[in-house]
Amino acid sequence: MIRLYDTKLRQKVDLQTLELGKVGMYVCGPTVYNYIHIGNARTFVSFDVIRRYLLWRGFDVTFVQNITDVDDKIINKANEEGRPAAGVAREYADAFIEDMRRLGVMDPTVRPYATQEIPEMIALVEELIAKGHAYEQDGDVYFSVRSYPEYGQLSGRNIDEMEGGHRELRADGAGLEDRKRDPLDFALWKAAKPGEPAWESPWGMGRPGWHIECSAMSRKYLGLPFDIHGGGADLVFPHHENECAQSQAACGCTFANHWMHGGMLQVNKEKMSKSLGNFMLLRDVLDVTRPEVLRFLMLQTHYRSPLDFSDERLDEAASALGRIENAVRNLAWQMDNASAEARSTLDAPALTAMAREAKVEFVKAMDDDFNAPRALGVIFDFIGSANAALDGRVLSKTDVPAVAQVRDMIVELTGVLGIQLEAAGEGQAGADYPEAVLMLARDLAGFEGSDREAAVQALLDARADARAQKNWAVADAVRNGLADMGFIVEDTPQGARVSFEG
Repeated sequence: MIRLYDTKLRQKVDLQTLELGKVGMYVCGPTVYNYIHIGNARTFVSFDVIRRYLLWRGFDVTFVQNITDVDDKIINKANEEGRPAAGVAREYADAFIEDMRRLGVMDPTVRPYATQEIPEMIALVEELIAKGHAYEQDGDVYFSVRSYPEYGQLSGRNIDEMEGGHRELRADGAGLEDRKRDPLDFALWKAAKPGEPAWESPWGMGRPGWHIECSAMSRKYLGLPFDIHGGGADLVFPHHENECAQSQAACGCTFANHWMHGGMLQVNKEKMSKSLGNFMLLRDVLDVTRPEVLRFLMLQTHYRSPLDFSDERLDEAASALGRIENAVRNLAWQMDNASAEARSTLDAPALTAMAREAKVEFVKAMDDDFNAPRALGVIFDFIGSANAALDGRVLSKTDVPAVAQVRDMIVELTGVLGIQLEAAGEGQAGADYPEAVLMLARDLAGFEGSDREAAVQALLDARADARAQKNWAVADAVRNGLADMGFIVEDTPQGARVSFEG
């Protein structure tokens, strides 16, 4: 049974789905007024992994993620740059999708844009007015917080101890707070201001408030109730609290069965902010870092815990991922070099059982609130056990199926986490080898081709011949030349094996 931490209940609970074998998820997407930063990306990676795991476990997952393309921040950005708000939103929405794909985040099943769902938002506001949960004032419509007794249950706040939201100003200078019946009330619909995007409504020209957007879109594409609502911890209040209140007040039913929230990201143990100079855009990080390494770093911390980001931790993640990738390459090499004559000395049934047990332990880890750090630990333990079982063995052709199971299990389990291993099905990652290896192979092995992987093999063959002839000068020259370029040559019972660490 999959268990998850429910923010509203403040404890781990069994995942309860409305339909057997199906999961409906809504995860709040970006407000597109700029490129997303790595803190945003951490939330999207966390829920991408949750979605991938549910799919792997056999669930039919409908994943909805909106794009907020009308908002005060977008309008302010457009005014600063002297162009239409729609152009700003379109540019950064496209950039967001591009960045997510670079990071290996799956496209949602449905990606609604707020500006394309205005009729559904107006209909929801009308329902709230009709039921006495909202009121209109000079073209603005507000949700009456005290009309909904359960307000505050999601965030755990006492309504009598809350203060009103930030003061907003109308175009004529009048304070919006002065027009509310209660300082706690929040906007469902905002009357049009000069030069801003606006749509026709029963209350005049205007645009939706932020909170009503997600309520309308989740209801349209998932129905009510649905299974999981997710987002970053910074959205619990007021955004998700308001979403929950207005949705349940309108329908008289549960909005989402489960609420899940991801922890925040820090840079060098400090809150990321422009004022501290540690604000990092995702695309800038991806320009200098493999996407798989960034994902690996994010998965080394449980999705609900604060994540500390630093160059040192990126380097550690790259090294850890490299160990997994080298293990897969070594297994592929051993299979490629298995002997047709050698008698098997491998306990193949034990190796197969080891692979099955690793899968069981991986499931246990992920079933416990999607504990990716523990799942990664299972993968590393499995690799260590497999290496110990294979150490010093000369593989026969009959051993290949069992070794292939080990290799395939590592690839499968890391794939569940959205990490695609480099050259997972190949012996080496020749495309990453330095060009200088071609010159070394020409000088020491007479190699005349342009394939870098073939050049390395030619060097290993030349070294093997030199060792057989006790020509230690050539043998050492090959090893030392490869080592200078970041290669590690390991002599095994099946011959020399090379790995590349760059």
